[in-house]
Amino acid sequence: MRTVNQRISPYLYLIPSLILLVAFTYYPILSSVYISLHEWNLFTPEPKFVGFENYTILFGDPLFWRVARNTLVYVAVTIPITMAMALIMAILLNERLGWLRNAYRVAAFYPTMIPMAAAAMLWVWLLNPGIGLINHYLASFGVPRIEWLYNMDWALPAIMMTAIWKNFGYFMLIYLAGLQNLPGELYEAASLEGAGFLHKVRLITLPLLAPTTVFVVVVGIITSFNVFDLVHLMTQGGPGNRTNVLVYYIYQHAFRFADYGMGSALTVVFVVMILAVILVLMRLLERRTHYEV
Repeated sequence: MRTVNQRISPYLYLIPSLILLVAFTYYPILSSVYISLHEWNLFTPEPKFVGFENYTILFGDPLFWRVARNTLVYVAVTIPITMAMALIMAILLNERLGWLRNAYRVAAFYPTMIPMAAAAMLWVWLLNPGIGLINHYLASFGVPRIEWLYNMDWALPAIMMTAIWKNFGYFMLIYLAGLQNLPGELYEAASLEGAGFLHKVRLITLPLLAPTTVFVVVVGIITSFNVFDLVHLMTQGGPGNRTNVLVYYIYQHAFRFADYGMGSALTVVFVVMILAVILVLMRLLERRTHYEV
């Protein structure tokens, strides 16, 4: 029979982690919920309880719905494209390419290692309507000059292009690790049966990579919902709030306008939205996911 010390000692090792979890996760969440029920800004230095008034104002504001729509469009476009590019590149790089394979892997992963600020400034230059390389090469095909970051229709797609270029290398590395753990005998058996490359990908690779895909989807959702750097550095939410997203909107209310009550209400809505999207997608993906080979 174990002694009292033996029963308690495992929990003692968990105390430092629990302290950090409470201090930096649970307390901020509960604090945000509490502040969201108060009016607290420059005009009311002391928090004043107003109940759900902040949420009523928020849901009645057309700008909030514009920002929420921008965020959902950004997530819905960037995640599938980034995952598809990452998967295709991982499958290609998993093939035998000789001594060039490592060089290709480094080249594909290199954008991920670039600091976000440097990547944003690079794409601001590339997208410059006057001297940018993208317009320069498009002009060779007769495409008229596009005001990428200043046009209401093209500003958000421009940020999406930057995010896809920046993030697909990270997802490619995850898929590559998943591919290298797949059993080779299945591919050998498929080859003996006369299956081609595409048949192997469709019938073997994609089903067995389902657990990896679930992980990539969750990480991609969290990363996409938390986009801030690119918006702040490239457009600051403009033009006409066409690139304003929830995290940047929270920043504007909480730090630029010093409206802590509304900023906290936005934070609560933001967290609920992320959890809802993840739970729905997890429910859909888990039905087709098998974790044993």
